[in-house]
Amino acid sequence: MMVRKKVVRQRGHRTHGWGSPKKHRGKGSRGGRGMAGSEKHRKTYVLKYARDRIGKQGFTAKRTKNLLSINLREAAKLAGKSKKLDLTALGYDKLLGTGEIKAALEIKVDYFSAGAKQKVEAAGGKIISDAVVEEAVEEVVEETVEE
Repeated sequence: MMVRKKVVRQRGHRTHGWGSPKKHRGKGSRGGRGMAGSEKHRKTYVLKYARDRIGKQGFTAKRTKNLLSINLREAAKLAGKSKKLDLTALGYDKLLGTGEIKAALEIKVDYFSAGAKQKVEAAGGKIISDAVVEEAVEEVVEETVEE
């Protein structure tokens, strides 16, 4: 027994079995191109056969670390009457130079701006940082390369 495809059987019929001629008129009924609308229109297909296509693909942008920063003015308020301030223990990553500082503070923080360093040292304090050691090593390496 030969089975004819539905399209062949519908030749000569204006509606092809969809009722009104307005329905299923063009590509709009398909829901998009490729995987477009797969979450809405083709969810069962995607879940059953195309699980590897779910999610992002291709190149990804280089991610940068979001540093939680604090201004010098706010850090001075946090220090109060104390001479030592550990910003890393308080959850801050970077010290910025906005504001004035009058007391000589010893501030421990991972990163800091040049303005913050200048103001802290001008007040008689100092900044303790692990990143400073890394920068010093990089400067020594650059000097040896130049020679």
